[in-house]
Amino acid sequence: MTLSAQGTVFQRRVWQALLSIPFARVTTYQQVASAIDQPKAVRAVASAIGANPVAWLLPCHRVIRSNGELGGYRWGLPRKQQMLDWERSVSA
Repeated sequence: MTLSAQGTVFQRRVWQALLSIPFARVTTYQQVASAIDQPKAVRAVASAIGANPVAWLLPCHRVIRSNGELGGYRWGLPRKQQMLDWERSVSA
C-alpha cells in the first residue's frame, strides 16, 4: 500500500524522518531537524510536524521538546500522552 500525504517538499522530508522513530521511543524536534540536515530549522520542523495529516501513521506523537516536555499536539496533549503510554505498555 502506498500513502501519499500532500505537503511541501520540506514537510514531506520531516514526515519521512518521523517514520524512522522506533516504536515506543521518543526524539526531539531538534533531533528531527538535524536528521534532515536542517539543524537550525527547529521551529519549521515543529510546524511541519503539526501539519501532519495522518498522525498515527506518521508518528508525530513521538516527538517531544529537548527539555523532556511533550510540546504541542494537534489532537491535544492528553491524547499524545496516552499514545506514548500505550506504546510503552505494549513494548514492555
